[in-house]
Amino acid sequence: MTGRSGSYEASGVRSTRRQARRLNSPNPLWGSNGVAFGPDGRLYVAQFLAGQISAVDPATGDVEVVVPPDGPVQSPDDLAFGTDGSMYIADLVPGRVWRRGPDGGYGLVSDEVKVPNGITCVGDRLFVNEMRMNGRLLELFPEGGDPVVLTDGLALGNAMQLGPDGCLYYPHMVSRQVWRIPPDGGVPEVVAEDVHDPVAVRFDQGGVLHVLSRGPEGIVTRVDLHGTGSRSLVTSGVTGLDNAAFDAENRMFVSSFASGGITELHPDGRTRPVVPRGLDGPYGVTIDLGGTVYAADHYRVARPEEPDAGASGDVTTEILQPFVHGITAAGEVLHTTSQFGTVQTYDPATGATRTRATGLNQPLGITARPDGTLVVAETGAGRVIAIDEADTVTVLAEGLDHPVDVTLDADGRCYVSDDRRGAVLRIDDGEPVPVAEGLGAPQGLAVHGDELFTVDTANRRLWSVSLTTGGTRVEAEDLAVGIPRGSTPPRQAPALFAHGMPGVAPRFAGLTTAPDGSLLLSSNGEGTVVRLSPARTGP
Repeated sequence: MTGRSGSYEASGVRSTRRQARRLNSPNPLWGSNGVAFGPDGRLYVAQFLAGQISAVDPATGDVEVVVPPDGPVQSPDDLAFGTDGSMYIADLVPGRVWRRGPDGGYGLVSDEVKVPNGITCVGDRLFVNEMRMNGRLLELFPEGGDPVVLTDGLALGNAMQLGPDGCLYYPHMVSRQVWRIPPDGGVPEVVAEDVHDPVAVRFDQGGVLHVLSRGPEGIVTRVDLHGTGSRSLVTSGVTGLDNAAFDAENRMFVSSFASGGITELHPDGRTRPVVPRGLDGPYGVTIDLGGTVYAADHYRVARPEEPDAGASGDVTTEILQPFVHGITAAGEVLHTTSQFGTVQTYDPATGATRTRATGLNQPLGITARPDGTLVVAETGAGRVIAIDEADTVTVLAEGLDHPVDVTLDADGRCYVSDDRRGAVLRIDDGEPVPVAEGLGAPQGLAVHGDELFTVDTANRRLWSVSLTTGGTRVEAEDLAVGIPRGSTPPRQAPALFAHGMPGVAPRFAGLTTAPDGSLLLSSNGEGTVVRLSPARTGP
């Protein structure tokens, strides 16, 4: 099986000081969004976060990257095939629609669609809708010609399809409705209301409408359009459903934006993993006082559950929480950041979430003082800030180049990593003082005793910095962080925002310490959390 856009062999970590063990299995699909069967019988999967498209053999689960992240496509969210075998791609963040011909060549169909998402072919005709408020549904013309707007007013459009009655069916995600409109235009009509978090509409080979839910339960609603209008629900347990495709035998295959993978869903709710699900990142990682590990996984807070022995464990969704990137446990609660501007506090016992700050400029790393004050690296602003119990924001330091993570030592002194400067700095009376430099691109930070540890994502190393002498050493090498070995980075990183909608957040390799002295690393190059335990000495 081919993983992500490249692969790491086993955990791959080299160290005489640390023993590496995965808490969960690598994720072969770094997110799975739009899906469609191609002319070769394989299921093609748009991977928004990965910036690539993979083809899956539904019989074996083998995965092959067919549209790599170093091509013109930045953030594919949905795809469809024309009658000549051309693949049409909705490239969400830059607002482009592409044609990839049977020969593998690319052509730009349109750059006039804002946040394009749902896309479908009707014979030789091409339709796309916009995932934004007051979005449009348009017909595009691959051979040239101005787009034609069929309708507007969509409350976040998404995956759509032609129905057996000859109309285009599409969801309004915000208003929980399904609509239809003739492909030649006309008055749009609501066909279903109060549908559970609709994210995609799909028809099976018998013409039955299936509406997928983006919620945690993985609900699919079947609607009897030609009879009484009655509904039946199937709960799949696949958190964060995104899209579906039916093969010639009417088997249903579903994707998950929250955890990747491809799953066959039977009519009675039974599931068969085709490509296993896992972590979409991970980004930040933390551990609570009870030993539970939590990973910030972009669309959710997840729990990679370490097995007692043997094979790697599973990943459980704690809560769907778009778009979580930094995380720290403090007492009974979790504090999280989103690079889209928010800081929140989540209580796993009650499920309650409290917003602590909004409108920040790409907040990322987060830690908590004993008095409850949160310390946050506001990456986009070049600052380190504090948020007190009254949610008052104060600036601890500014003028930094690219602060990524923060941590505290036993005396409460604050340290910050700067992955552009290649340094770890200590904040002394509001001034950043270098502690260690020449560290490549340090991101995740953690302190244990008188040692500070940081993840160098440029050279895939774990550095140790003595807080007493300032000496540095390489603690471990060949970490599965950053772009997998053998891969080519994207030509251009997608934007963080697109027409007021979230774009693609930069990666972040988090790090934290466990009470036993081990380190927990976000191995975002393979989709795992790795425990790095001190190597045993003696007999």
